[in-house]
Amino acid sequence: MKLTDFFVCDSLIPELQATARDQVIRELVTSLAEHGAIDASQVERISEIAIERENEGTTGFGNGVAIPHVKFEGIEKLIATIGRSSTGVDFAALDRAPVFTVVLLVSPKDDPDAHLAAMEQIFRHLQRENFRRFLRQADTKEAIIDLIQEADDLAGS
Repeated sequence: MKLTDFFVCDSLIPELQATARDQVIRELVTSLAEHGAIDASQVERISEIAIERENEGTTGFGNGVAIPHVKFEGIEKLIATIGRSSTGVDFAALDRAPVFTVVLLVSPKDDPDAHLAAMEQIFRHLQRENFRRFLRQADTKEAIIDLIQEADDLAGS
């Protein structure tokens, strides 16, 4: 599985407008809907589920990154997007530092294997300091897309 298999590149947000965790999640889910990856009627419920998940335990794993994720019955395929904040967002991350890169993953509820495989791919790349740093500096959709494609190319070699 490659990142390009499930990232909705049109929905990437190079500069998030939201400054609080819950609003960041809503902004990312809304972007997925605006770009046809989910139905607009699903935005509020997907956002609620992601926020409930965050309230149970942070997905901010440190190093300026959070990966809110949702298993949702109303979608048919795995989708993801990225939002970047140049000022940082409080996600109650494990290292207590602000989050600058938010990767939202939405997967079909009945396909836990795909969810785990996607999470593994995302984590694998985000463990690399260079990938995190370049992602944090990527200030256009095109720059983010290039990084995703380069990550796939590196993983394939």
